[in-house]
Amino acid sequence: MKTIAISGASGFVGTHIKEYFTPLGYEVVGISRSDLSNEQQLQEKIAKSDVVINLAGANIIHRWSDSYKELLYHSRIDTTQKIVDAIKKVENKPAVLISTSAVGIYSNEQVNSEEDFKYGDNFLTNVCKQWEEEAFKAKEDTRVCIFRFGIVLGKDGGALQTMLPPFKFGVGGTIGDGSQYFSFIHIEDLLRAYEFIITHAQHNGIFNLGAPEPTTNKGLTKALGKTLHRPTLFPVPQFALQLIYGEGASVLTDGQSMVPKHLLDCGFEFKYHNIEQTIENLLGE
Repeated sequence: MKTIAISGASGFVGTHIKEYFTPLGYEVVGISRSDLSNEQQLQEKIAKSDVVINLAGANIIHRWSDSYKELLYHSRIDTTQKIVDAIKKVENKPAVLISTSAVGIYSNEQVNSEEDFKYGDNFLTNVCKQWEEEAFKAKEDTRVCIFRFGIVLGKDGGALQTMLPPFKFGVGGTIGDGSQYFSFIHIEDLLRAYEFIITHAQHNGIFNLGAPEPTTNKGLTKALGKTLHRPTLFPVPQFALQLIYGEGASVLTDGQSMVPKHLLDCGFEFKYHNIEQTIENLLGE
């Protein structure tokens, strides 16, 4: 039986990874906070693992006070440093480290692939770049893959659960004019991508984890309204989100677009290519 060790195992994606891989014959174990604070304990867990998945990181949809920005940074960078350090020190090394990053690394001025892209110029971009740099320090010791997540959509948690209430009550709408990009991925395709990369050892590097047909906030709003049979007439003013989240509102008002060129080139096949298929599957009757 192969073992997968996950930081952030209790989160939305981590919980789904355990549910997905356990029936496939994997043992899935969490890397806890106590593991991360105990070097020997962490090394013992890493040494027993065939795969390490690094998901840890504080929620970005939050008001970004100075102290919370510190938490966003350290929950990602420090955790990755400790995992990479453990990989370097153990004799029995895992076959692959799959570490997380985010679409927020990109500029909002173009559609970004792994080969043709433009970095953003903001706090989140800088966090993602350092996050990835720390993970790549393990590449002399194991295969390293970076998954740059779009917004992960699933029916039982995550971003979609936060979006749904106003739409169900018929008061949903776009954020601002709805023209900002919205890169997303169905949770099922995300899990299948993990399986694909784990079982295809010839692949490494950076992978955009977003559906092949990214959309806009307006496209998301239209798909939600159609599937839920609700009007979408009430746009959310951007200034209202800025009052609630401060600088953190940029996550909602300033989206980026990406396409999964590397995954497609490797032969991965998505089940859900666009927002209409994704929302219909998750919320349709």
